[in-house]
Amino acid sequence: MSTRPPLRIAVAGLGAVGMAVVAALEKGLPGCELAAVSARDIEGAKARLSTATARPVPVVPVEALEPLADIVVEAAPAALLPAIAEPFLRAGKSVVVLSAGALLRAEHLLELAKRHGGQVTVPTGALIGLDAVAAAAEGTIHSVRMVTRKPVRGLVGAPYLVENNIAIEDIKEPLRIFKGTPREAAIGFPANLNVAVALSLAGIGPDRTELEIWADPALTRNTHRIEVDSDSAAFSMQIENIPSENPKTGRITALSVIACLRKMAAPLRVGT
Repeated sequence: MSTRPPLRIAVAGLGAVGMAVVAALEKGLPGCELAAVSARDIEGAKARLSTATARPVPVVPVEALEPLADIVVEAAPAALLPAIAEPFLRAGKSVVVLSAGALLRAEHLLELAKRHGGQVTVPTGALIGLDAVAAAAEGTIHSVRMVTRKPVRGLVGAPYLVENNIAIEDIKEPLRIFKGTPREAAIGFPANLNVAVALSLAGIGPDRTELEIWADPALTRNTHRIEVDSDSAAFSMQIENIPSENPKTGRITALSVIACLRKMAAPLRVGT
């Protein structure tokens, strides 16, 4: 009885998420192997990998990743998503996308995937219950509302705050800094609200989903509350995420990517 060769995984970006995925692959994910890595600072990436991997792993520019792997995990700045994803999708391969907000500005990637038989996967990330939202979307969803509350340091520097001269560094009380849609938030908060875009893609889209963002000086965790009303169920969910060393990203985001990769090669898949 023959066994399928392991899926070759490339990791684009070696921040908090990328390094966690590398560590998991090196520790051992059944059916997967770390094939290559790309980072902005190639020499710096080689130095980091020398202590994180037991064997030499190719560190190459983004454009050189595709021939080396079957799947690429995009864990890089959002602006790099097209450069990372396009070669894989043209080759009919898979891309695991963390920068979900960037998909709204690069919708041609979905057309590429359709045309060449590739696939874009957006993992659950820092949210909860996307399976339930996706299931409800097979019927009729009447409304989806999300309220995000974050510690101040996880929001400082967001383009929306800079452009609108909103200072939050010294606030003493919770402050609502945004009310709108995930499409608008993806532009104004590109490093913060990929979760809202993922929710909208699972449900009723980035223009009908309602979103509020609050800065809260008392919080130490990124908190998301979701309320969904549909013809099959009405439900609400809340998750409090412990930030990683990057305060804009929760620890569970990397774990979600690892769980996603594990599913791809597993004999049993739980969840839709």
